Amino acid sequence: MPFKKLNEPLKEVLESKGFEEPLPFQKKILSKIKSGANLFGIAPEGSGKTTSIIIGTIQKLGSEAFEDAPRALIFVKDKEAALELEQKFKEYTRRMDLRVFAAFDEPNMETQKGEIYSGVDIVIATTKRLNQLFLHSGINLSQLQLFIVEDAGFLIRNKAFIDLVRIPESINKCQYLVFSDKYDAKIERLKDSFMAHSQLIELKES
Repeated sequence: MPFKKLNEPLKEVLESKGFEEPLPFQKKILSKIKSGANLFGIAPEGSGKTTSIIIGTIQKLGSEAFEDAPRALIFVKDKEAALELEQKFKEYTRRMDLRVFAAFDEPNMETQKGEIYSGVDIVIATTKRLNQLFLHSGINLSQLQLFIVEDAGFLIRNKAFIDLVRIPESINKCQYLVFSDKYDAKIERLKDSFMAHSQLIELKES
């Protein structure tokens, strides 16, 4: 999908960053994200997976805030990844009113519950902390539109895998996007939980 088909606030941000054309992987996956399909996005490092997540999420949410409950939930491997992705999102959303929040294992959970309930559009979270928040009624998933795994390689840890697959059981309807450098047996296991009717979008290393 060419950038000219994105909404106006997002196009302006990309222009200010000097992005004129999507990378090959972005061309393949952005239109599929827009269509609402569940996707495995498989591509090597440096192909634009993280930027695809950011662009696809902002486009899906219309570049603007809406009510209080999160509409996008993005899973990452650890605190550092959560903070890094939060910062990248804020670079794209600083001229928008979209609200981005990172939830990870260290801070007081009650504080994070308060931050989320005060109103947030995009939650970036570790699997452990998101499960804790969910079990303690700390997050409302009734408005969720996007469930995203940024880099599914961390799912090789069994506890992370178990924590992740519990959440979709409580979501009525949502678009699921799983990104990874490679498609392996652990990632394929997600088909048995919430990715049964997914499409595979793959860019192989040249």
